[in-house]
Amino acid sequence: MTAEAAGPTGAVEELELPDPVELELPDPVELELTVGPVGHGGFCVARHEGRVVFVRHALPGERVRAVVTEDRGGSYCRADAVVVLEPAAGRVPPPCPASGPGGCGGCDFQHVDPRVQRELKAQVVAEQLRRIAGLDVEVTVQELPGGPLGWRTRTRLAVDRTGQPGFRVHRSHTVLPVAACPLAVSGSLDTVFSRRWRPGAELEVVTDDPSRAHVAQLPPGRPPKQLSGTGRVVRHAAGRRWELSARVFWQVHPAAADALAALVGDWAAAPHGGTVWDLYGGVGLFASVLAGQVGPTGSVTVVEASRWAVADGAAALADLEQVRFVHGRVERNLVRLPGPPDVVVLDPPRSGAGREAATAVADRGPARVVQVACDPAALARDVAAYLQCGYRLLAVRALDAFPMTHHVECVALLAR
Repeated sequence: MTAEAAGPTGAVEELELPDPVELELPDPVELELTVGPVGHGGFCVARHEGRVVFVRHALPGERVRAVVTEDRGGSYCRADAVVVLEPAAGRVPPPCPASGPGGCGGCDFQHVDPRVQRELKAQVVAEQLRRIAGLDVEVTVQELPGGPLGWRTRTRLAVDRTGQPGFRVHRSHTVLPVAACPLAVSGSLDTVFSRRWRPGAELEVVTDDPSRAHVAQLPPGRPPKQLSGTGRVVRHAAGRRWELSARVFWQVHPAAADALAALVGDWAAAPHGGTVWDLYGGVGLFASVLAGQVGPTGSVTVVEASRWAVADGAAALADLEQVRFVHGRVERNLVRLPGPPDVVVLDPPRSGAGREAATAVADRGPARVVQVACDPAALARDVAAYLQCGYRLLAVRALDAFPMTHHVECVALLAR
């Protein structure tokens, strides 16, 4: 086999290339399964010949034909339901043509009625608390305003080798080009999908409250490059206007920040003149509410590792003299915080606060601990740590801040 290529002088040279090799790919393995309960991670659990099968695109109680997508041996494998032989009552047509087996990995539950989605998420939260923390808790998942579509204000996309933007296939680096995303805020991705981009690029689109889209390229290991928009966004929550960098953390669902701030404030019930810690506090959303509770004679200390969030938060809350920001890791700053605290609020990353931080908080003896979590398993691990330190779980509330996905936002209230 030959091909032409330009040589050093610009002349065309003939190259000898090896003949293509026909690879024999194994035939896909199909299983007929009766689907069991929902699992943590956007799948349901089935069993086949003594092994556990994690099945995506299925519902509990369904009879499906599934194709194995990953099998490394051992006690389990992964599969996609490709044919539904006996559908469950909660199954609906997916609103996005890119969802489903082999499609976009961003949505787990597009085939599920939104009410049933919330029921499944409640089951997952309850099961994690039961399995990890040993607690029997009844959980409901609250619907947020706006419906199940058009809520995503922050969207990350990848660009394929032809320059087309899209999303990655589930558990894969493969980029699936798409023409639209029904979860994103209406119109926010129009400028992204209307053009070609540098192959291999990562893009992030952030939409602010005036519905302006800010597009940034995320080069590996380097600061983001702003491609459109100012990179400064405006948010409104907890009765305040926030002007922030598009890079700092903010709840993705437009209604989530207000809902969480109200719930955290209600459960914290910080005393007037009291001392409050707001750990992993971001730009101080919860601190703005807690400051009103403790009043000018109290104190709210925000600990946050992102220097951009600290700078933006300090500017946004400059009128609240009782709020102080500390830049740094929570674990390294706990011993230096004013105390003892009356209330501690935590909103850690997906992995949770961890046993060390939870134990350190409990050792300072706050009357109440309010913890926000976007991962039910991490929340259950932290709750178990608090229980071992003499705290009890008073309540758990869950918000459907990520419709069409398996993710759910939880808030737990613990008392000494």
